[in-house]
Amino acid sequence: SDGEDVVLLNTTRAGVAVVTLNRPKVHNAFNPQVIEKLSDIFETLRGADNVRVVMIDGAGPSFSAGADLAWMRAAADYSKSDNREDAGGMAEMLHRLHTLPQVTIALVHGAAMAGGCGILSACDMAIATKTASFALSEVRLGIIPAVISPYVIRASGARAAHRYFLTAERFDAATAHALGLVHILVDDNDALAKESERLVSQVFTCAPGAIAAAKELIAAVAGHPIDSHIRADTSRRIAER
Repeated sequence: SDGEDVVLLNTTRAGVAVVTLNRPKVHNAFNPQVIEKLSDIFETLRGADNVRVVMIDGAGPSFSAGADLAWMRAAADYSKSDNREDAGGMAEMLHRLHTLPQVTIALVHGAAMAGGCGILSACDMAIATKTASFALSEVRLGIIPAVISPYVIRASGARAAHRYFLTAERFDAATAHALGLVHILVDDNDALAKESERLVSQVFTCAPGAIAAAKELIAAVAGHPIDSHIRADTSRRIAER
């Protein structure tokens, strides 16, 4: 674990938790230790009523360059069940992030590749510097962006996935913004911090219970036909509020 914590959790600020991917020397690449630590942190935050916003950022030059290549090489010799277990761990971690009751904001700079794209897609919002770069690079390694795909496809749409999942090409922040993977582009890291503060202030004007319910609403409604079931369900949800 690079001799230090692979993921940091900072809750010193009232109402805000900052989760920092902390393997700067390897561009915050994922391995089983990182995934497990993230999973544990998200489970802890789920029950933290005093936390209203969860930010995710990366130490050093990048947000996250995806899977650790040393881990990938080792995985080539794993049994199918070992690999399934690793993938299951990643799937569980992303699910925990995606279903947090708080507002989640990814602060992206440098490279956001593969699993890095998965993390930002599983967040409610993503802010990126204009120099950030993105890729779904898995097919170049002979694998596929399977576990992250539900989140990336929800964020960018199937049409974009057909291009970027199949070519593994890098794309810039302006493209990520046009695809809807990223909501806001800023000039630099200072502007990233400033814009995140603006969003936090905005969130603090809203009711935390309503925010959690709004997230559940999106999950219940997205992709479903507007049938009698949806009409009844949405009517029930607003009446309960």
